[in-house]
Amino acid sequence: MTDIKQHQAQGISNAKIILIGEHSVVYGQPAIALPLTTVNVHVTIKKSLTDDIIIESKYFNGNLSQLPKSMIGFKHLINFLVQKNNVEASMLIKIKSDLPAERGMGSSAAVAIALIRAFYQFIQKPLTKTRLLNLANIAEKDTHKNPSGLDAATSASQNPIWMVRNQELKNIPINLNGYLVIADSGIKGKTSEAISVVKEKLIQEPNETQVLIEKLGQLTYSAKDALSNNQISILGDIFNDAQKILVELGVSSVQLDKLINLSLANGSLGSKLTGGGKGGCFISLVKDKVAAHQLVDALTNAGVNRTWIQPLFEEEND
Repeated sequence: MTDIKQHQAQGISNAKIILIGEHSVVYGQPAIALPLTTVNVHVTIKKSLTDDIIIESKYFNGNLSQLPKSMIGFKHLINFLVQKNNVEASMLIKIKSDLPAERGMGSSAAVAIALIRAFYQFIQKPLTKTRLLNLANIAEKDTHKNPSGLDAATSASQNPIWMVRNQELKNIPINLNGYLVIADSGIKGKTSEAISVVKEKLIQEPNETQVLIEKLGQLTYSAKDALSNNQISILGDIFNDAQKILVELGVSSVQLDKLINLSLANGSLGSKLTGGGKGGCFISLVKDKVAAHQLVDALTNAGVNRTWIQPLFEEEND
């Protein structure tokens, strides 16, 4: 058994949003994801007073063996970490998350990344990026069945991620003076349902659907160029075009459409859903902080109770 000294270990990760490429990334097209570095998961681990692994979180408090089915991926991950590293199963794991669950912000991946980082600090072993992402995939397979790896890679990063599934995964630069407003539609996202809708559409209307998927891919390449060349108006148009395609694919919702139209009427240069769809969050591109706060006020007045403002550049401290 690995002897663990009495200390407290910590692991941190962040939320993510997909800027563009939802659903099409499943079919070989690129996607761009952005880490939300101000929306975090904190995991702390210390030796337990019992001989068990105890979990404390806003969704569950108790013994690891009693984790609900919705958290089964974390149970498998923790058991794997303990057994693989021959560690005594006596620890208290506290999970504190700012991320809403089932909103397309990578909640499960962010928890897995923070947990792994805390565990390796707890056992005082080095952790490579490759190992971190491979381990996170243990939990993600339970949660998402066939994860692309984008959520975990972005939750572990401080930089935007460009991904082509099983081909390319790299950081990309952003040179854009603008802000994103991320807003919660108030409805849980239905990623599995949305994926099934696209899959069925490919069976029923293969040619038309393939064209839509390829158009999303083309828009993603254009978005990459706009991000690197400070073309905020062009990026706004790209977001709007992408949303129209996502609506055609059948993965938006009445509530998302309503809030997106409201955003466009209140200063957004471009708005679209982010993540699986059928609910969850949407993003709006605005030119400056004043416009961001004005849009947040309009959304709040419309009943949206959770919003986040993310600069697309490194802000200087006042």
